[in-house]
Amino acid sequence: MLNLTPKQMHILTRIRDLRVARGYSPTMQELADELGVSKVTIFEHIEALIKKGALVRQPNKARSLELSPDVQLPDEERNTRIPLVGTIAAGHPIEAVEDRQTLDLEGLFVPPAGSGSMFALRVRGDSMIDEHIAEGDYVICRQQATARNGQTVVALLDSGEATLKKFYKESGHVRLQPANEKYEPIIVDNCQVQGIVVGVVRNYLN
Repeated sequence: MLNLTPKQMHILTRIRDLRVARGYSPTMQELADELGVSKVTIFEHIEALIKKGALVRQPNKARSLELSPDVQLPDEERNTRIPLVGTIAAGHPIEAVEDRQTLDLEGLFVPPAGSGSMFALRVRGDSMIDEHIAEGDYVICRQQATARNGQTVVALLDSGEATLKKFYKESGHVRLQPANEKYEPIIVDNCQVQGIVVGVVRNYLN
């Protein structure tokens, strides 16, 4: 629909993959290094993709490149629907009644109108285990730059590292609180909130 060239499609795919892996967008130089081309070449492709409506960039904000909600890459064209056949008790047993519906995994995490796009990250480590987020889980996040106290966020530190923690804005600093008593909280003057966690997906086959 947008008449994208193979090179432009490849750039879109890398931007998406890097956003998923890190929780934030790559810089022009990082894209150039990733693809083995000059920064000028990347800039030209990015400008063309923005004009075509495939990319969105917030003015005067670093790492703000993101795919337009209308763009679907070829490797995303897959069925995300699973049969929803009823309700199962986790407390007292209940009568088993079949109720044929469909659970759309993609639709389950559709962001509210006007809010940020969604992205997923695979969890490494056990600092959030008491929030039932374990190593190997996938956290589903809504991209936004602010958070309320107590929300679980993807936070970018001044060191360039990203971490998954509960967010608390306190007097003169931010406390990034783990959900595991083995870990100490991270106290920083400030941090960049990349998104908030809205769901967790766990695969018991891996």
